[in-house]
Amino acid sequence: MVPFKMMVYAPSRQEYLPVDEVPEDLKTESISGTELRRRLAKGLPVPEWFSFPEVMEQLRETYPPLSRRGFTVLFTGLPSSGKSTIANVLLVKLLELGGRPVTLLDGDIVRKNLSSELGFSKEHRDLNIRRIGFVASEITKNRGIAICAPIAPYDRVRKEVREVIEDVGGFILVHVSTPVSVCEQRDRKGLYAKARAGLIKEFTGISDPYEVPEDAELALDTTEMTPEECAQEVLLFLEKEGYIAPR
Repeated sequence: MVPFKMMVYAPSRQEYLPVDEVPEDLKTESISGTELRRRLAKGLPVPEWFSFPEVMEQLRETYPPLSRRGFTVLFTGLPSSGKSTIANVLLVKLLELGGRPVTLLDGDIVRKNLSSELGFSKEHRDLNIRRIGFVASEITKNRGIAICAPIAPYDRVRKEVREVIEDVGGFILVHVSTPVSVCEQRDRKGLYAKARAGLIKEFTGISDPYEVPEDAELALDTTEMTPEECAQEVLLFLEKEGYIAPR
């Protein structure tokens, strides 16, 4: 094996030199892989000396700016925490912006149409989230926007979905952190009461655990915030990161 030394560019000489062979008084420039990815993601210029124009053209086509890439917003939280409501408001706002197709994968709707044969054991919950993640990754890969609103109670499978989607685009995890006491008050179907009475088994937040994410990009508590305000927080984050253009 022949090791390849890190190279840096010397503007005064207009040539590349191995980093360990640069004279002390010679000024050099370099761009790390991380910095290159940042510039590509933000659509920033890359110095002409870095690579051939043809190579840069292919890199920009393969790694377009974030504003042209697909991404997934995954809402996770307890039942009745407000996930679906915020997701629907965000859907409308993103559709109004235009530019990319937007698809909503709501937890209840996916359960009915994609995972109707599954129960609520940990294995079946994980399989349901993996299915949602696969569909979202296909949307993201084709430069669309996927909004997902399942409970997604387990950390490991959320991380699996993140890894799959980040291979093809952006992934934003939003924890709807509304406390269980507030969720229970809002529960119109009485599911929390049935779970506490033992009529519903494996109910997240009562008889089944919810693992609070430590890697969420955003945490939104709907106790004090309206769905519109929560959706606006998500939009502001997407703007800051470069996924959508400032309005």
